[in-house]
Amino acid sequence: MTSPPLIGPDPQNPRLTRSVSGIDHTGAAQPLKVVEERPLTIFLNRREIVTAMTIGDYPQYLALGFLTNQGMLKPADQVTGIDYDEELETVVVRTAVETDHEEKLARKTRTSGCAVGTVFGDMMEGLEDLELPATPVRTSWLYALAHQINTMPSLYLEAGAIHGTVLCTQDRPLVYMEDVGRHNAVDKIAGWMRSEGVGAADKILYTTGRLTSEMVIKCAMMGIPVLASRSGFTAWGVDIARQVGLTVIGRMRGQRFICLSGEDRLIFDADPATVAPDERKNRRKGAEPR
Repeated sequence: MTSPPLIGPDPQNPRLTRSVSGIDHTGAAQPLKVVEERPLTIFLNRREIVTAMTIGDYPQYLALGFLTNQGMLKPADQVTGIDYDEELETVVVRTAVETDHEEKLARKTRTSGCAVGTVFGDMMEGLEDLELPATPVRTSWLYALAHQINTMPSLYLEAGAIHGTVLCTQDRPLVYMEDVGRHNAVDKIAGWMRSEGVGAADKILYTTGRLTSEMVIKCAMMGIPVLASRSGFTAWGVDIARQVGLTVIGRMRGQRFICLSGEDRLIFDADPATVAPDERKNRRKGAEPR
């Protein structure tokens, strides 16, 4: 029996969803559980950085991961405290030495990503000398992970309208994060990894979202050598993945997937014919694709 992840979604948390009444296509009254959104303002020391729309779980990991993935917190920066105020909906990340990011904030550009879909102009510069480890990937791991993740308890199965991201080692999910924006879910993973001192060289990052340039950049900057998704790719995302040596696997559904970067690292140790097809019955009835 597969072990559950160390941290996972809590579909029964009353703060994360709300029941709303409506009518369906026949005119019949229908109650529907929907995901909550709430603002979270992130501070770095005394400076307000951003207000993100989020479901509200794991705010400390979200703040720490966001600041790390945006390059505001370097690996050498010492974090002395993370203070969350639920009433004020704020998280303050404190460091031993204060930093000034006024110039970076002026250069911030908003992209097509949902929720906190932002990158800084100099993030690409951080990829210039980056070369990820050539970590091998067994296809048996991919099939096992896809099955486990698609049937794991989640807010998606409970209410839909949400993205998930899973940090994995071989065929074992370690941490499963969800949020209204796929970038938020990735940032929560990054925050957990930094907080717990978890290495990235042997990890796989699975996301339900599209494999865009932003997702590829975040995964690469986190040092994770393998990125997989049920969804598809963008051309720039593939270009960047090939530049930094990131293995990118998309359209993982049932017996099928496609690898557009790092193909030489795949070890084909599973016969697709023996893999069960996508079990739609285990997904939330009427849920939208993600």
